[in-house]
Amino acid sequence: MKPYSIEQEVNDIAALINEAGGSVFLYGISSGAALALEAASLIPNIKKLALYEAPFIVDNSRSPVTEDYFKRLNELLAANRRGEMVKLFMRKGVGVPAFIVTMMQFMPVWSKLKSVAHTLPYDTILTVDYQKGKPFSAEKWQSVKIPTLVVDGGKSHAWMRNAMHSLATVLPNAKYQTLEGQSHIVKPEVLAPVLREFFID
Repeated sequence: MKPYSIEQEVNDIAALINEAGGSVFLYGISSGAALALEAASLIPNIKKLALYEAPFIVDNSRSPVTEDYFKRLNELLAANRRGEMVKLFMRKGVGVPAFIVTMMQFMPVWSKLKSVAHTLPYDTILTVDYQKGKPFSAEKWQSVKIPTLVVDGGKSHAWMRNAMHSLATVLPNAKYQTLEGQSHIVKPEVLAPVLREFFID
């Protein structure tokens, strides 16, 4: 098995598009939105792009991830300390308060999170370069000229909403939209009509 890489992820998306034939509309949420951006900058037959709350940090509305965050995740993975990986991701990656992370450990979801903890470095490699509290480079996404819908939730944290608003301003052909009453865990019945209108109209 090849080591995980963003390039390989993008190649996999390109292979799926080639298998399906023609052109596609691409949607990504959270770290998947970061991957969708990468894919759209490299794959020409993506015709429209929709992004929901890529977890970027572009200002001082929350602390940036630490320089050793990605390294620490991999060290914990090598030691098979999956619970510690999830805690680190929740606290330092997502910014969840410590008391909530403590309570989560007594919930059924905790075992599920630990079972997929080995994928956390994959998410992190997609986002960590944009979690430093620095504005986007004006040139970074200039190649993504396709129509793009950048969406966030009205109840989401300010740092994430600020990042999405900023992203919409640097993308050449983007529209920014907020779904009132929604958070990072967006309700499909609220999001689906927005995506349908953007992709079909």
